[in-house]
Amino acid sequence: MNLPYFLGCPQWQHPAWNTRLPAGPTPLGRYSQMLNCVEGNTTFYATPSQAQCAQWRTQVSDNFRFLLKFPRSVSHDHLLAPPVKEVRDFLEIVSPLSDVLGPFLLQLPATFGPQHLSNLWRFIDGLPAPLTCTVEVRHPAFFQKGEAERALNRGLRERRCARVCLDSRGLFAAKAESSSIIDAQRKKPNVPIHLLPVDAPPVIRYIGHPDLESNREYLTPWVERVANWIEQGIRPYLFIHMPDNGDALNLVTLWSELLHARLPKTPTLRFNEKQPQMGLF
Repeated sequence: MNLPYFLGCPQWQHPAWNTRLPAGPTPLGRYSQMLNCVEGNTTFYATPSQAQCAQWRTQVSDNFRFLLKFPRSVSHDHLLAPPVKEVRDFLEIVSPLSDVLGPFLLQLPATFGPQHLSNLWRFIDGLPAPLTCTVEVRHPAFFQKGEAERALNRGLRERRCARVCLDSRGLFAAKAESSSIIDAQRKKPNVPIHLLPVDAPPVIRYIGHPDLESNREYLTPWVERVANWIEQGIRPYLFIHMPDNGDALNLVTLWSELLHARLPKTPTLRFNEKQPQMGLF
């Protein structure tokens, strides 16, 4: 799909998508015919083999982007102070994807606080060029507009690294009336929206309300912002999540319709099968 920005989901396959994506021999190949980036959550939980990464590369076009997460042991267990060999080995394993890598998604736990910022700068500065990161923080101090947040933002600007903007308003506006909503609200942080202007493509992670139409009010400001970025020649990354990601393609369609209305040169994405409108019950 030829889009003037990057649009994707947190995974490239889901049983609910089987009849909705174009035909093809592999789930990733089918997904990449419609969407042009993906969150690499799989590498957070388990490191693939180099051969597997080479296979993934054959299934996507040159315009596709993987935003891979560093393994949990690196970002969470060692708080970005892991053995150097562990990072080096991981980068060697994913090297077959080098020409289709976006910035690595460096998702940090709530335990990673202001006292750990030196680990972050050492880690980013140690990445071999041209590899880069985009950083998502969850510690409350980084959302209080105090010295801790200023230090974080200053360091990211100096390194031209984007700060991931997580928008979970829709998710937390929903009543916890299903296991998927309860689980998502337990796992996702409920933090303010802090968007850092920086000399790097913005990265937005939007976690939606389970009722499709309820997302319009939360998406509308993003439509204007993303359209403005595109008009300025900037290619942001937007990742669409739902409490049940089987519903994510419906939200992708809604998003693309809203953006097309504002910026007609962006296509409206249509999937194969019309699904019943989502609701809370």
